[in-house]
Amino acid sequence: MFYRRPHSHPASQAILLIRPDHLGDLLFLTPALRGLRQALPGARLVLLAGPWSAGVVAPNKDIDEVVVCAFPGFERNGKGNALAPYRLLLKTAGELRGRFDTAVVLRFDHWWGAWLAAAAGIPRRIGYAWPETSPFLTEALPYRAGRHEVQQNATLLEALAPGVEAGLGSTQVAVRPEDRAWAAERLDQLSRPRVALHGGAGAAVKQWPAEYWAAVGQGLVQAGASIVLTGGPGERGLAAEVAGKMQAPALDLAGQTTLGQLAAIYQQCDLVLGSDSGPLHLAVAVDAPTVHLYGPVPVAKFGPWGSSERHLVLHSPFTCAPCDRLDWPVEALPLHECMAAIPPEHVLAAALKLLSA
Repeated sequence: MFYRRPHSHPASQAILLIRPDHLGDLLFLTPALRGLRQALPGARLVLLAGPWSAGVVAPNKDIDEVVVCAFPGFERNGKGNALAPYRLLLKTAGELRGRFDTAVVLRFDHWWGAWLAAAAGIPRRIGYAWPETSPFLTEALPYRAGRHEVQQNATLLEALAPGVEAGLGSTQVAVRPEDRAWAAERLDQLSRPRVALHGGAGAAVKQWPAEYWAAVGQGLVQAGASIVLTGGPGERGLAAEVAGKMQAPALDLAGQTTLGQLAAIYQQCDLVLGSDSGPLHLAVAVDAPTVHLYGPVPVAKFGPWGSSERHLVLHSPFTCAPCDRLDWPVEALPLHECMAAIPPEHVLAAALKLLSA
């Protein structure tokens, strides 16, 4: 299948930004998005995002509209009908047709998104020169491995607005007043300092043992802190396990918050601790001090985008880390315990350091 490749393009006025990933990767887009808005104040910027993360960027003033698409391969609920991704592609392409003059595929290997842009007849299609995506693009830019995702996003948007990468600021999320009020109602009963523990992660190999989180939580309580446990609906059991192993009470909000409410909770905490995960990047985006635990994922590419003094990173001591692989089968997980090699006392020390700063 071949798609037309124009030799020249008029100035982009209606831009579709395709970002299929989950929370952290979407937040990594916000610094470059702010630069793009400043450079093209009259352009219409529309973000195509998954339902799993669209809500957190919907209030962002740098975006005119968020369109939700349940991108195949990103649902985290197993495989479905083999033809369903292609049916969705054709349906979504029809809905997008005629609305945009430019599309930017922000994930380096997202051939589905690149094909979608081409099938929708969007004249200018920008993405990375990846074998599976290049055939659908009009402009395929080199992918520079090892750079942080914030910088990767800026590289593509530079094609539309030179200078975006030079002025990258922090990640951002707008917290709605109603979410702020919801969080205050639940946290006002807690004395300060308030510390949120987010024990879950997007992949099992990134999880830190529940008993370790309980030990850190107990140590923080002994230092005078109040503990808030957070997590998604699927992490209620994990949060309950952590609470059950602590000798002091904790406020368990796992499975009870929207993303907006979670952002507000973190904004009103004095510290947030967790493994590498989207919620930890959400905490960074609302400017809460954080401690991040990293094992298989490279910090250089996916670490917190902020001050290294305010956002501390603890690395696994395993020499094979980071391997940048998250898809180990369940039966292989006991052989890949790089996260468990991070001692609880190191995490507690980092937390106490930030609380005393």
